[in-house]
Amino acid sequence: MTTFITIGYGDRAGYDRTDPAVRDEAHRSDARLRESGVVMGVAGAPTQVRNHDGAGVATTDGSFLQSELPLAGFAVIEADTLEQAVALASQNPCAVAHGVVEVWPLQTTA
Repeated sequence: MTTFITIGYGDRAGYDRTDPAVRDEAHRSDARLRESGVVMGVAGAPTQVRNHDGAGVATTDGSFLQSELPLAGFAVIEADTLEQAVALASQNPCAVAHGVVEVWPLQTTA
């Protein structure tokens, strides 16, 4: 099994224009994933951390990356293949409600 990090982006306008039955099924899909042990959560307010050259920690409120849609949430999933991870992510509310979900394979370091 490979660990994948998913990052969901979406906004209220896209959510609201999606058929409620489709949204409800997406939320049920997320609930099934959580019940199976997937770690999932809504994105909170970010803090940037810098420690250039080890000279001291500096923090800045807010995100570093910019996107056309706001960051909505994250999940850590296990899947046998990228295709399986994509299939799971494709049922997420962000994916079905006019947003997007990125799927990142997590490559651990020793």
